[in-house]
Amino acid sequence: MGESAGFEAMAMAARDAAGVLAPFKLTRRNPSATDVVIKILYCGICHSDLHQIKNGWGITIFPVVPGHEITGVVEQLGSSVSRFTLGDHVAVGCLVSSCHDCHSCNEGLENYCPKLVWTYNSHLPGGSHTMGGFSTAIVVDESFVINVPAKLPLDTAAPLLCAGITVYSPMKHFGMAEAGRSFGVVGLGGLGHMAVKFGKAFGMKVTVISTSPKKEKEARELLGVDDFLVSTDKEQMAAAAMSIDYIIDTVSAKHALEPLLALLKVNGKMVLVGAADAPLQIAPITLLAGRRMIAGSLIGGIKETQEMMDFCGEHNVTAIVEQITMGSVNEAMERLAKSDVKYRFVIDMSKSESEMQRPAPL
Repeated sequence: MGESAGFEAMAMAARDAAGVLAPFKLTRRNPSATDVVIKILYCGICHSDLHQIKNGWGITIFPVVPGHEITGVVEQLGSSVSRFTLGDHVAVGCLVSSCHDCHSCNEGLENYCPKLVWTYNSHLPGGSHTMGGFSTAIVVDESFVINVPAKLPLDTAAPLLCAGITVYSPMKHFGMAEAGRSFGVVGLGGLGHMAVKFGKAFGMKVTVISTSPKKEKEARELLGVDDFLVSTDKEQMAAAAMSIDYIIDTVSAKHALEPLLALLKVNGKMVLVGAADAPLQIAPITLLAGRRMIAGSLIGGIKETQEMMDFCGEHNVTAIVEQITMGSVNEAMERLAKSDVKYRFVIDMSKSESEMQRPAPL
């Protein structure tokens, strides 16, 4: 790859808040001693990608190359890399760097490091702007690269790097993975369907809680859930009061929490993993009366992400995806905004290179 400061990679980037993704040429750094060069084969599309390309949170650094559900193969190794070999199946999630020195990092919780560096729309310690997985290659320090078990297909494994770990981490941390317990999942999208899959793999009785009665058929037939509640049906919700041990709430829009908390048994736990863009309210008595707990969680650390990936390999847990190429990525973003996907778009990079051949230099 030469002696220059880097090498070219093809990508798709949004140049402004209109959020239109177009062919782009960027420069990836040449690998340092601890770096892994990854040929990207697949990249999932997360709802946060949609927020970022449209500057929905007011923090986007344009031009932005999104994508943090990355799978591929090792193409080149730095001289000190010891964990990987050429051709290995690997993955990169939401993080590419942290301080390695704070309490969170020492506990294996790099996702809570105050100096964490996101896979895209962030800055590395040297000041360079991170660009994500909507590209043909990426260079990442080996400590942030995940090994993908051989039995996991790289396309359906890609969403595990965000949607998967986002629900797996709180399920494990808060003790919400006990066989025989009842487990509720609020929302049946990218995160929700992964929560269902983990719940079933852990041997729990799984209930989907949704505003849409139309999702009951797919929840039961496609995902094998044990029960289904329509959250707007007051009679159904009242009949199910104090019947669920744990709830994962994946909804990222403003919604009422008290009807959901009322479903919890005494000592029940509910964890929020959806980043609603408006404050959510509860009356304290809803928690006090049942000694219930409400908490939040944000993705997971590297060690835990590897643990999740290994678990998925052992139990054949993968995402349900719709494969696309870069030629239809803007249409996919429009559909994602309407929740018109079952349940995660994944971009096939091997079929997309010809659609990224008209780049403008960064």
